[in-house]
Amino acid sequence: MIDLIAKRYVKALLDGTDLNQVTAVCDELNKISSAYADEKFVSIITSSEVANSAKVDFIISLVDNISTTTTNLVKLLGDNKRLDVIPFIFHELKNQISVLNNTYTGVVYTNKELDSSYVDSITEKFSKKFNINLALEQNICDYDGIKVDIDGLGVEISFSKERLKSQMIDHILKAV
Repeated sequence: MIDLIAKRYVKALLDGTDLNQVTAVCDELNKISSAYADEKFVSIITSSEVANSAKVDFIISLVDNISTTTTNLVKLLGDNKRLDVIPFIFHELKNQISVLNNTYTGVVYTNKELDSSYVDSITEKFSKKFNINLALEQNICDYDGIKVDIDGLGVEISFSKERLKSQMIDHILKAV
């Protein structure tokens, strides 16, 4: 539900504005969205004891030299009591800018660090396959295999050792 609300605000932001202005708004929303990771900030924003105008002023004060577009957006969200939608608006706006620029970012999940030439090779092959500009970063976690997740395109490709092992066992059992 909140995603649908965010999409409407992003659509309104994209209509009639140029890409540079939208990118600047996205950068400002990124700074504001990072504050939502702090519990104290969220408690202030969700508090019924703090006036909406004070919440709006507080959010606007987070960004130096904030644009009028972002200011008006935050004021509109404050008037409609939807300040909690800002991180979702940022995420959706970032995705839409990626689509307009044909530039995407992705993450390679593995349990050990891969050589940079290998990651570059994966980046090049996916860029050719999907005809996009792609930037991949590594995330070392406990995933036993390799998984590539390209945000914005909805692409996730994975290879798991456990899955391969179970498929081999099934194949052997069927052969017997």
